[in-house]
Amino acid sequence: MKITVVGLGVIGGSFVKALKGKGYEVYGIDTNQQTLDMAKEEGCIIEGYLDGKDIIPGTDLTIICLYPSLVLDFIKNNQFKPGSIVTDAVGIKSYFLREALSIIPDGVEYISIHPMAGREKKGYQYASKQVFENANFIIVYHDDNKKSTIDFVQEFSKQLGFRSVKIMSPEAHDEIISFTSQLPHCLAVALMNSDDQKYETGKYIGDSFRDLTRIANINEDLWDELFMNNKQYLLASIERFEEQLDVLKNAIRDNDDETLKVAFRKSTKSILTNSTPKEQDIVQSPDLHGFIISRN
Repeated sequence: MKITVVGLGVIGGSFVKALKGKGYEVYGIDTNQQTLDMAKEEGCIIEGYLDGKDIIPGTDLTIICLYPSLVLDFIKNNQFKPGSIVTDAVGIKSYFLREALSIIPDGVEYISIHPMAGREKKGYQYASKQVFENANFIIVYHDDNKKSTIDFVQEFSKQLGFRSVKIMSPEAHDEIISFTSQLPHCLAVALMNSDDQKYETGKYIGDSFRDLTRIANINEDLWDELFMNNKQYLLASIERFEEQLDVLKNAIRDNDDETLKVAFRKSTKSILTNSTPKEQDIVQSPDLHGFIISRN
């Protein structure tokens, strides 16, 4: 199988590094020739291209790792192999998938994915196959996806090192991602920006502050696009968080030890419940179950 990864940043670069030695013909597309040369020298790609016109028409699986708007531009500007599979790794799905499906050529199957892995830094030099190991992987389906394609992507994710595979609708994806990914980025940014600089803060931080603010080193163009195109779910997640922050604030102000301890016990219980990994956690949305068993 010929695979082309488009955009060799942290995620795209991690894809080609994870695919090394897996028996696939792997090619790369990036606007930076130095990045392509580096990936080729490391043996992660057979050849690199600055655009898709020479390689995409012969590619069996295209993995596009670009900003959402750039993914759509790439689809519009390239000719895909009939019978091939095209996928993306963008962090929002509802709005994006509608747009992508409206322009994908007939005879090409589009299926969206979201590897729940990454780093706060940008660029191929920070890519690593280790970021995929034991991480979560989401497959986002639509009505025209074949069962065989979903099965292939599911098995493909295991080859890359992912442990937990979820299959869900675009709406369900965007709702949960607003809480598990976008809200934490909001909190990290707000925490850093609330520093009044009265002290030299960096001299007084420990692991807790460091862990909470690691992702505040943020790609402003990417995350602006992700937040704005998922605002309905993200605002709801922010409001739920504000309610819980108010519980703590009010309890502290009112010297309400019991309410404070109840909140602590609740969070501790949630951590213990959610921290136990499973060998292979395949989760299907309720509306997908019938779809899966009825498709060819």
